[in-house]
Amino acid sequence: MIKSVCGYCGVGCGLEYDEKQLIGNIAYPTNQGNLCSKGISELVSMQTPTRLLRPYMRSSIEDTFELTDWKDAISVIADRINNTNKDKIGFYLSGQLLTEDYYIANKLAKGFIGTNNVDTNSRTCMASAVVAYKKAIGADFVPVRMNDIFKSDLLILTGANTAEAHVVFHNRIKKAKKNGLKVVVIDPRKTDTANIADLYLPIKPGSDIDFFNLVSKRLIDEERYDKEFVDQHINNFELLKNKFKRVPVTKMLKRTGLTSEEFDAFWQLYIESNNIITAWTMGLNQSVQGVDKNLALLNTHLLTGKIFKDGCGPLSLTGQPNAMGGREVGGLSTMLAVHLGFDDESIKKVSKFWKTDKIDNKPGLTATQMLEEDLEVIIICHTDPIYHLPNRKRVEEQIAKIPLVIEINAYDNSETAKYAHIRLPAAPWGEKEGTQTNLDRTITKQERLTRTSIDCKPDWEIFQLIAQELGYGRAFKFETPKEIFEEYQRMTKLNDYMDISEADYDEITHRPFIWGEKIKHFLTSDKKGNLFFVENKLLSEKTSLEFPFLLMTGRTRDQWHSGTKTNLPQTLLKHKPLNFCEIHPNDAKNLGINGGDTIKVVSKRGELITKAMLTENIHEKCIFIPISNREINYLTNDLLDRESLQPDYNHNAVKIERIDHA
Repeated sequence: MIKSVCGYCGVGCGLEYDEKQLIGNIAYPTNQGNLCSKGISELVSMQTPTRLLRPYMRSSIEDTFELTDWKDAISVIADRINNTNKDKIGFYLSGQLLTEDYYIANKLAKGFIGTNNVDTNSRTCMASAVVAYKKAIGADFVPVRMNDIFKSDLLILTGANTAEAHVVFHNRIKKAKKNGLKVVVIDPRKTDTANIADLYLPIKPGSDIDFFNLVSKRLIDEERYDKEFVDQHINNFELLKNKFKRVPVTKMLKRTGLTSEEFDAFWQLYIESNNIITAWTMGLNQSVQGVDKNLALLNTHLLTGKIFKDGCGPLSLTGQPNAMGGREVGGLSTMLAVHLGFDDESIKKVSKFWKTDKIDNKPGLTATQMLEEDLEVIIICHTDPIYHLPNRKRVEEQIAKIPLVIEINAYDNSETAKYAHIRLPAAPWGEKEGTQTNLDRTITKQERLTRTSIDCKPDWEIFQLIAQELGYGRAFKFETPKEIFEEYQRMTKLNDYMDISEADYDEITHRPFIWGEKIKHFLTSDKKGNLFFVENKLLSEKTSLEFPFLLMTGRTRDQWHSGTKTNLPQTLLKHKPLNFCEIHPNDAKNLGINGGDTIKVVSKRGELITKAMLTENIHEKCIFIPISNREINYLTNDLLDRESLQPDYNHNAVKIERIDHA
């Protein structure tokens, strides 16, 4: 049996493979042998007929792709980079990359080409959490782990549907409930996750800040905060206390849509629980006030001191298998490398380590900015911005103007492929080797289970070929992923709280390494946590007479994003179809819509066709369409959080039209 790790969500389950089957690794701590439907089907990603297997080029997006070879393709890319202003070059990466792939791409772009326009689709996933963690605790560090639920008394899940997005972790939650864990689910939809809740709170969309401010205010007013902890370890308490004196409690509660009885029921559970974990994901992050929502939540842990203790803490649930590894390496345009920024001291350290003098001192363009900034060259790797960025019509117009779009992908059916000039075939899961970090800092290794297909290459090797063609061969002469990982390990020593250098590359397949386990304190300069007063400014798109419904988006259990990787036929999707629209029966009745009817959903930006699914598990005047519908972002707005620059995917004003059939 070959031991490896799943490449779908941030849970990162251990796997075992022989030539005939794939099973869960019983000895692996995250899943203990359990797998979800996506993990079980992981082999599909290698065997799908939609694989991209050879390099292709064309001069214009109106032309037909022609087969080429690696030498010519790399030569064209390097020549164009050499003749392009560095500020007009962008690297658009993905949480699907392994850490070694990320490292080489980041080193090449920021260290030697000199562009900081290196960002990742994590921008649309975790950027708000990253910014908030840095502001409140001093670093992009998750101070609690999944298995802490077995030491906790209360788990609060807010804006997170673990039953569909983090399935194996959800099953662990159910196991912890048998040992006494209480679960509160806060969500506008009564999701499958809410079905296991001891208390379900049907909060109104957009009112998360109001809810957590109500909790923090009550902690202060009733003097239930940890006075000793706050006095010794927390900044800005008096400021927060004074600000809360003037907040309109009744108005905030009304905005949440919760009754005082519902909030009191939550409060009773809350004050009776010694150990509390709050877990969240896209429901908070994907908002025009995503950072503020995160800060409001983090305030509750700083006030109670329920952080850096077993069974306590704020647990952001990362969506992709190596989004955290990418953040560690420096895969966001707002950081340089190994959690270091663009200050003079950090640039000096990194320049010396990489032996370069080309690092720019300003943050680069984010993934949500790149396409609108008149780039001349963009390399898009294992992600599909045409599918996943909001306001798709605008995105299509923007990318069509870029003179050279290079797509590195394992699959040939992405939406972005229609706009590419060069397409390079990358090795998918199972055909490459390297490390990834799951959502709670566990580093383990994806192993190569079979030979690399035909003319495909691992991503690090593709970026290294570009580097060598550009003349940077001395800095890019790696022969194995292990060599890259070990250089990265040495680099992490530039940051005194990253202990990744203690990991053993050859051992982590069998014994995963958890970095940061010794960190039991804030990572700010004064070693104190920072409270922030935030308020709900109602900045999201609002409904109107013309567009009276609020559209929310999210994942379903069996499908992975657009399906290029999962690629499961409709007949195997036993849980939910790919294309549906949840709508409240009262709204459907008013519109003359029955369950299963074909309907058109329209926003100011576009429209799509879907099927009505009637359910009372959603607020009236709200609808839900899963992101497995490839056309979802024709509807979504492109409002961004001002700090994280993460999109507001969950607050879109739409109207619904019944389609009559003859």
